[in-house]
Amino acid sequence: MSFTKNLFSRKFFLVNLVLVGIMIGFLAAFSILAGGSRDSGSAVAHAESAPPVPPTSQVIDQAVALQSAFNYVADSVLPSVVELDVVGTGTGAPSGQFPWRFFFGNPQDAPDESQAPKQYEERGLGSGIIVRRAGKKVFILTNNHVVMGATTITVKLHDEREFQGTLVGFDERKDLAIVSIETADKDIRVATLGNSDALKVGDWAIAIGSPFGLFSSVTAGIVSAIGRDGGPDGNINDFIQTDAAINRGNSGGALANIRGEIVGINTWIASDTGGSIGLGFSIPINNATRAIDDLIARGTVRYGWLGVLLSTPDRTTLSELGAGEGKGAFIGHVFSDGPAGKAGLQPGDFVLAVDGKAVATVDQLVRIVGDLPAGRSTVFSLVRDGKKIDVKVMIDERKESSAADYSKLWPG
Repeated sequence: MSFTKNLFSRKFFLVNLVLVGIMIGFLAAFSILAGGSRDSGSAVAHAESAPPVPPTSQVIDQAVALQSAFNYVADSVLPSVVELDVVGTGTGAPSGQFPWRFFFGNPQDAPDESQAPKQYEERGLGSGIIVRRAGKKVFILTNNHVVMGATTITVKLHDEREFQGTLVGFDERKDLAIVSIETADKDIRVATLGNSDALKVGDWAIAIGSPFGLFSSVTAGIVSAIGRDGGPDGNINDFIQTDAAINRGNSGGALANIRGEIVGINTWIASDTGGSIGLGFSIPINNATRAIDDLIARGTVRYGWLGVLLSTPDRTTLSELGAGEGKGAFIGHVFSDGPAGKAGLQPGDFVLAVDGKAVATVDQLVRIVGDLPAGRSTVFSLVRDGKKIDVKVMIDERKESSAADYSKLWPG
């Protein structure tokens, strides 16, 4: 049978009819879809988006009230925060003189760094807080690392008036310093100091200063934590941690609460980039109040001395002492001729409170004693052999020579 006859046979006729039907259906569907895409506006009805729902007047009022609170803080604190432009003398080759030396070696006209180091001018930038005025003298609190080694200090007020500053005193241990200016102007705003002991995690925290020289900048966040240890030198153990943006140039500036009171001195940031990543740290203002008095009066900070070595005991020792929850500080050694030894404190005593103020940690007791003035009669509440007793101690002034003489230790 020929191919033509097969093509027109009954069997193949039915197959061909089905194929033709499929092709016609495909073409019809394609034309409908193509037409729909060309004229989708008439073929498809789009639902209109619902208009945004405006916030209630109560919500707006709450937002405006919060905004007004920040406005108040800025208006109150900005006039009390200054910029400090510092010029000092460095030794060695200025950093950044030839940044590609590692790859290309010294250029021909570059100084030979193998020679004796030379002095050069070094510039720095920081912030400060006006904390006191006495006649024409205005005293500004800042960080010691801002003004350390300064030969000239230029103080720039919020309204851009400038004065020459004088370094009155500094303390490396607390990283605090006082700078003074002289002016007869009456409109100098002295900051209102708050109570940093009342801070709670989650409180508003507003940082004011001159980051990167951006004069009178205000940033806001919250108190992320309190009682943080650390710092570049590891010498401070009671930092306020905040996520308010703090950058280089903020050092020495103010950390304020929502009431416009100074609760901290912005000091350092934890960052791999040199910029803020939400980890800023401030010295609590309560830890600086006595230092302010000392620095203004005598240029140095005097520390109280108890004459003991402290430690934190393990749970077994705490149980043997009968120290309960273990909040306090364990006296491991006593200087025989120190205030504690003379008053009868002994190795093995566990300090619970000082003048009625509870002691939670060793670091807290160190701060409390350090802030006590020499000659102060102080009551130490402690546990000895499972019994609670009170002992009066006459605090002495800390002298590095006596504090470091371990030959006078009474071991426990």
